Amino acid sequence: MVAKSTRPTVADIRAMKSRGQKISMLYVTSLDEAAAADAAGVDMLSIEGRFFSPEMREAAGRCFVQVGLPYGPAGNLVTAEDYLKTAYHFMRIGGDCFYCAASLDIQKALCDNAVPVVAHVGLIPSQCTWTGGFKAVGRTADSARAVWDHVKRLEAIGCFGAELEVVPDRVAELITGSTPMIMLGMGAGPHADAQYLFSEDVLGHTSGHKPRHAKTYRNFAAEYERLQHERIAAYREFIADVQTGAYPEPQHVVQITDDEFFTFRTALRL
Repeated sequence: MVAKSTRPTVADIRAMKSRGQKISMLYVTSLDEAAAADAAGVDMLSIEGRFFSPEMREAAGRCFVQVGLPYGPAGNLVTAEDYLKTAYHFMRIGGDCFYCAASLDIQKALCDNAVPVVAHVGLIPSQCTWTGGFKAVGRTADSARAVWDHVKRLEAIGCFGAELEVVPDRVAELITGSTPMIMLGMGAGPHADAQYLFSEDVLGHTSGHKPRHAKTYRNFAAEYERLQHERIAAYREFIADVQTGAYPEPQHVVQITDDEFFTFRTALRL
């Protein structure tokens, strides 16, 4: 008999929206981050396909996991069949929903096969050349209407949700309240269904640009720097021990009895 999973389902996440319950969501890349998110009680995780594995699924525990399907040629996914095969692969591992920023027809093919699809609206990093680069989207009436229309197209094909990235809070509020989809807000104000941050921002070790919406709760950068200094110091001590003969010590060496060694040497006639 197969044990019933204790982690949330698509229906559970939808029920959270209907109750007005705010959803916490983190992007993670390591087993330690996934396990910490589970222990802390984070609702949803975003994990790119390149990081997702049975071990990562186990580490994520009760978290509802969104698996990112690699976009376009970079992930060797081009056709709807490519995306569907990849989604099924990650579904077998234990993915709960699947991020897809491909074309509407590909997203629809996934939806038509009962794959829970999370699309992307607003600032879409992989397509931001069309909206002027890495900047807010929806700050004019026309731009906001384009985001709204995009959401409605996704809604019509049966998407489960969409990442709503860097749009004005009032636009996000209106969209979130007017769609059954789960709106995963990243820099979209307090009214999205979920608040979505990158773990590296939360832990304070972001490399490069730190977005406006990021909030840091710990300073891991300083800790990582300290650990790197300690790592280098330990390696130097190891080198010194090797050069002086301080390593290896007797406890690091495999022993052989005198009798066995004598027999060995005698057989070699040495």
